[in-house]
Amino acid sequence: MRPPIPARPARALSRAAARSVLLVLGLALAACQSAPVTGRSQLILLPESQDAGMGLQAYQQIKQQERVSRDPELNRRVQEIGRRIAAVSGQPDWDWQFTVFENDEPNAFALPGGKVGVYTGLFKVARNDDQLAAVLAHEVGHAIARHGAERMSQGLITQLGAAALGAATSPAYAQLAAQAATLGIILPYSRTQESEADEIGLMMMAEAGYDPREAIKLWQNFEALGGARPPEFLSTHPAEGTRIERLEALMPKALEIYDKSKGRPS
Repeated sequence: MRPPIPARPARALSRAAARSVLLVLGLALAACQSAPVTGRSQLILLPESQDAGMGLQAYQQIKQQERVSRDPELNRRVQEIGRRIAAVSGQPDWDWQFTVFENDEPNAFALPGGKVGVYTGLFKVARNDDQLAAVLAHEVGHAIARHGAERMSQGLITQLGAAALGAATSPAYAQLAAQAATLGIILPYSRTQESEADEIGLMMMAEAGYDPREAIKLWQNFEALGGARPPEFLSTHPAEGTRIERLEALMPKALEIYDKSKGRPS
């Protein structure tokens, strides 16, 4: 028999790798913020002006590539509801823009700096103004919590960490670690942001005078659509049932806010 091959000793961190590790730690310590409403600790490396500028640029590109809806009633509803939600967002002075796009997908999106897009397909599931308010408030929640900048910051930290790990071990090991981070950190983190936008949005729609109970009906409508979906642990979004359970748990607080909002001028 051949003698056993001795285990390969781990390579010591090079100076460049050590600097990368120190940079990651320094950035993480210097860029901690708190999300609105939930108070969750966030790591955001970009200044607000920078991610708002990138959001505006992306929004302008989408408006050039997608067909903007000319339906006067849909636009009126989205503009009115968006205005009321933005007014209670804590960032009323942002350059809020709400645009309806001709697209059959039941979806909406938010970009940094207060740019919100709504697809016409969304009106298949958002069947009244309160349900539409739940969607717009959710998207506004993403914007004011700066979730886009947070994801970009997390991506930068992950890249720096992978580079340091690759220098200390091997590129193959670093790639394996990056894949594990996607399943163990990035996807759960994305689901956390979605749940947070649900919570922020629920409170904002209630403060703006929209019935928060309609948010639950909205997600029941989405659930009734059916269709193939990946398992929750492989998805960037929580399952509809998970969202409904969380909204039900938050509903007493939202209803208190909603009751106080009644009688206030919209």
